[in-house]
Amino acid sequence: MVVSAEFPSRRLRIGRHRLAYDVFGPEDAPRTLVYLHGLLLDSAINVGIAEAAASRGVRVVVLDLLGHGRSDHPLHASDYRMDRYADQVVALLDHLGLDRAVLGGVSLGANVSLFAAVAAPERVEGLVLEMPVLERAVPAAAAAFAPVLVATQLAAPVLDAVAWCAGKVPPTGFGPLDSVVRSGARSSASTAAVLHGILVGPIAPTMEQRASIVAPTLVLAHRNDLIHPFDDAVRLAAVLPNAELLRTWSSVELRLFPRRIIGRVLDFVDDLPDSPSASVVEGGA
Repeated sequence: MVVSAEFPSRRLRIGRHRLAYDVFGPEDAPRTLVYLHGLLLDSAINVGIAEAAASRGVRVVVLDLLGHGRSDHPLHASDYRMDRYADQVVALLDHLGLDRAVLGGVSLGANVSLFAAVAAPERVEGLVLEMPVLERAVPAAAAAFAPVLVATQLAAPVLDAVAWCAGKVPPTGFGPLDSVVRSGARSSASTAAVLHGILVGPIAPTMEQRASIVAPTLVLAHRNDLIHPFDDAVRLAAVLPNAELLRTWSSVELRLFPRRIIGRVLDFVDDLPDSPSASVVEGGA
């Protein structure tokens, strides 16, 4: 069963906040993949991946992390740390009644998956890490996002006017494009809170913590990207005890020309050692 990303049927409450998520694929699938979006985007960017995996018999859960997409957008920066996002992923597994799952995501989602693998290694069957953001990326990421953070303070009315206009754009039905458009429809206050929390919190687990992650891992990376340096991905694959590196052509290959990469990702998931996820047992809505 495929659930439209435009009309979420499922919600998860964590403390004071509600998170939105969608489930793709058969309920009796032997394995579940939780795949996470990038910074300021939402789960629609991963709908094509979820549909392809569902066609191969893998259940996929796509989650809007707090402050993104259809989930709540509190305005306290302390809510937006990568390690706290990892707690949300573990809470999602609890909510779904899953003992274990394959975790992964793009950029922010990759880093959150790493944090989850450190915090709850017993819950992680494998990792699919697309364009992780690590040490060499920090200067470029700061240079890219710090001006946006400043603009949310000095030009909030202008940004909010642009957001109002972006919010009027109808969905195209192409998840990645809709996700990018909706990122432009965010309020300046919400964007400021998320960026502040991410920039002042931990960006990735320590080298020692990464070396302790034993889950089988597939790292996806490409060249010529300052925010997602290829060298960082190479080093990550070398540090993780059970990792392999798959080079992609560009940051958009998996969304625009997905056949090669999705096939390899799904082969990786299919080939994981047999320890299938528990059946889904819905928690409170």
